[in-house]
Amino acid sequence: MPGDAEKTKERLLAAASDEFARFGIAGARIDRIAEAAKANKQLIYKYFGNKDALFDTVFSHRVIEFGDAVLFDAYDLPAYAGRTFDMYEENPDIVRLTTWYQLERPRGEPITTVAGSSESKLAAIAAAQREGALPTDFEPLELLAFVRSVAMSWHTQIPELDARSRLPRERRRAAVIDAVERLIAPAR
Repeated sequence: MPGDAEKTKERLLAAASDEFARFGIAGARIDRIAEAAKANKQLIYKYFGNKDALFDTVFSHRVIEFGDAVLFDAYDLPAYAGRTFDMYEENPDIVRLTTWYQLERPRGEPITTVAGSSESKLAAIAAAQREGALPTDFEPLELLAFVRSVAMSWHTQIPELDARSRLPRERRRAAVIDAVERLIAPAR
């Protein structure tokens, strides 16, 4: 019955993803995850170890899904920023999970999947800089951080600012792309 075990793991991961997005790591409850997945909570410990390890697995899966869905192209960072904006727009739970990760795990052991994803992007940016396709005003890490921040900017606004000027999606997306184009434009 390995198929049953895999289906149970999938249900647990889906329920855990929802729970962590809503409540963060500290606020998430194993009981609620098990209930939502219609599974015994002991299976969480059996399959994942503990709540922190379960979060790491959930976040790793989301990073892989994100990477599969959003092509990273160091030679076209504005388009990458637009695709990233789209993913956040269509999947707000990714923004919430990322925010919880940043808030609750500012230090500590890095998640291998996250570190690998970041390292491959940094290497691609460095290569594009060496080839003259990207400016060298910023280190690869700075450039990646800025592009990520611009792409996520509309999804991390304070409610008061967002409610005051709710621009259409197309306009917000165009602003993200334009901002990254300006970021990587040759110095004058």
